[in-house]
Amino acid sequence: MTVRESQPSVETLQILANRLRRHSMRSTTQAGSGHPTSCMSAAEIVAAIFFKYLRFDIKDPKDPRNDRFVLSKGHAAPVLWAAWAEAGAFPVEKLMTLREFSSDLEGHPTPRNPLVDVGTGSLGQGLSVGIGMALRSRMDRIDNRVYVLMGDGEVAEGSVWEAAALAGHCQIDNLAAIVDVNRLGQSQPTMLQHDVETHDRRFQSFGWHTRVIDGHDLEQVIDALDSAQMTKGRPTAIIARTLKGKGVSFIENKNGYHGKPLTKDELARALEELGPDQELKEKVSIRMPEDGPSAPAPAPAAMKGPQYKETDQVATRQAYGAALRKLGEADPRIVALDGDVKNSTYSEEFAKAFPDRFVECFIAEQNMVGAAMGLAALGKIPFASTFACFLSRAYDQIRMAGISRSNLKLCGSHAGISIGEDGPSQMALEDIAMMRAIAGSTVLYPSDAVCAERMVELAARTPGIVFIRTSRPKTPILYPNDETFEIGGSKTLRSSRDDRAAIVGAGVTLHEALKAYEILRKEGVRVRVIDLYSVKPLDATALRRAARDTELVITVEDHYPEGGLGEAVLAELAGESCKFKRLAVNGVPRSGKPDELMEHFGISARVIVDTVKSLL
Repeated sequence: MTVRESQPSVETLQILANRLRRHSMRSTTQAGSGHPTSCMSAAEIVAAIFFKYLRFDIKDPKDPRNDRFVLSKGHAAPVLWAAWAEAGAFPVEKLMTLREFSSDLEGHPTPRNPLVDVGTGSLGQGLSVGIGMALRSRMDRIDNRVYVLMGDGEVAEGSVWEAAALAGHCQIDNLAAIVDVNRLGQSQPTMLQHDVETHDRRFQSFGWHTRVIDGHDLEQVIDALDSAQMTKGRPTAIIARTLKGKGVSFIENKNGYHGKPLTKDELARALEELGPDQELKEKVSIRMPEDGPSAPAPAPAAMKGPQYKETDQVATRQAYGAALRKLGEADPRIVALDGDVKNSTYSEEFAKAFPDRFVECFIAEQNMVGAAMGLAALGKIPFASTFACFLSRAYDQIRMAGISRSNLKLCGSHAGISIGEDGPSQMALEDIAMMRAIAGSTVLYPSDAVCAERMVELAARTPGIVFIRTSRPKTPILYPNDETFEIGGSKTLRSSRDDRAAIVGAGVTLHEALKAYEILRKEGVRVRVIDLYSVKPLDATALRRAARDTELVITVEDHYPEGGLGEAVLAELAGESCKFKRLAVNGVPRSGKPDELMEHFGISARVIVDTVKSLL
């Protein structure tokens, strides 16, 4: 470990803390918006972490050896920017561009600034991200630490306690969470106000080493951070009692100042109260990470292809598990996370082969997605899987992953009414709409095992959020093992020059479309069948060609009509003159056999046949 020739004194750190306060007030007043009081309560904590403990190469923010700092209370972004400016990452004058359109000093941190790993500010998510980062270091045997600064208001979020439970269970001892207990929320005092003992007992109950301190006493802050570094086998929670607006009498510990910048006159009064900006008597800088070059990640090899027989019946969820294991063999960056359904998502195949790269997150989907974001931010390629319906619990984490441009892969199994007897609580019928709405996302929906394996391979190679929708029922093999696929592609499985209609499906409904094709063919009605395995982006060329070649385009999907495959196709066909019909699950489903559910809710082969006949 690199050892500094000298450590900054408490006096120096206090000067820096007050500088952070000044910068936070000035920049928010200049911007006309922001949260200066939330910055002021954290000034001593941030100064100590940045200038005494953090090991970070500013010139190489992505160096895997760097310590990480996650500002979970993202509304305190001005104090983060101020710390980086004082550390020399950019000129102090740039702080006055806070919240401007052309500036990467945003109102809440996002990776538009290269010093930020993930977007924060949707509260309750930072601790999960920190877990993913700390687990990355454990996997790669890197000696670094992760610091997560949280607000006391956000610990009312259940995702915080999902994260606390997993961190304690996994004994993540390179993780330190600091709770800034400044007592005041946005509209009123927080639930516990300054009851730091209850905060302390809660973290202790999850297996954490804890310290309760005065967050404005730098000697106590330093002692607690020293304790975190020495603690083995447990994560550390530092419960810091602070005052919102600390240092300025007319806003300190007063309600009604959250998200309220000072006026120019108030700023002048506040700066006068803080006193003159003192010169530092010693040079300070952020420490460099551990000596020695970081080992480059081994280059990924080619993934083994599918090996199925034409007569096989294989569920796409099972093919996902097989492909994930093969992908793990080919690429050491691949990690997998699951929410206690690995024997249903088949991610257990990866867990058996690579236990050191598998994270069992238990039934806590918000934390699972947040931890995956942390892993992705530091170069891993995480595949997080659960039943597709349960990803709705983590939708805000997925939304923030989109804002973070996170290289996150999600697999949702047991999609639609085709799961059968388990009933509506287990049936994902909104997931395509959810995932299509995420900025920059890719949505893939394989219909057979060969396609499913290729979708996993494509997901790993495609930057950003990729959602793979898998099904529970076993289905026939449609493609040869050497078939190729592409993002934004489709496959036309049946066609002729005499096609009068085009049926577009994916997953189980593609097999219904193929059944309908055979029935209609025998009756002399020729139709085209398109496998729209890439729902976002979709194959506009094939769809428009089908609309122009035929009289009718029908989409059929095991999903609610709102936001699903049908709406995606309809939006692409705007301006075309063909008839269009969307078959989807209308109404709340119930338990039953898959075939009878698909018949009842209008997505079976018989319904497709009747629809084609009635509309032609």
